[in-house]
Amino acid sequence: MQKNWCGPRYLKRNALNPFSMDVSSLQVFPLRLHPGDDLKLKLYEFTLEKQLKAGFVLTCVGSLQKAVLRFAGKDSGTVFEQKFEIVSLVGTLSADGVHLHISVSDSEGNLKGGHLMEGSIIYTTAEITLGEIGGKEFHRDIDEETGYKELVIK
Repeated sequence: MQKNWCGPRYLKRNALNPFSMDVSSLQVFPLRLHPGDDLKLKLYEFTLEKQLKAGFVLTCVGSLQKAVLRFAGKDSGTVFEQKFEIVSLVGTLSADGVHLHISVSDSEGNLKGGHLMEGSIIYTTAEITLGEIGGKEFHRDIDEETGYKELVIK
């Protein structure tokens, strides 16, 4: 008989899975950002204000007038000053920092994506829903293998 590795029954029964959770421990926070807001800074400010310990992005729709993205393997961000639709925003949030990746499309539908950097400015709006996992904490510690501050879940 084949096991259902992703079903809710398996997660509840699997005592070895430290990341399984009861849905009742999820808290949801809707917010809207306005023209001129810095997307990354505002998300970090919200994280501190609400004292999110294990936050994450559920969804985001909106637009940017300036995007600053750090591409894979690069040390610094690349600045794009034009209007973009936010196609996707994903990541984790805690007082130790926010780690966010974004995909944006230009007026021709061309996509760009990478690590969201400070200086990415809202054009018309950003309608965002954040979640927080109760009973967990996200921290960022230097990982000896990668040399970067990586996620530690407690």
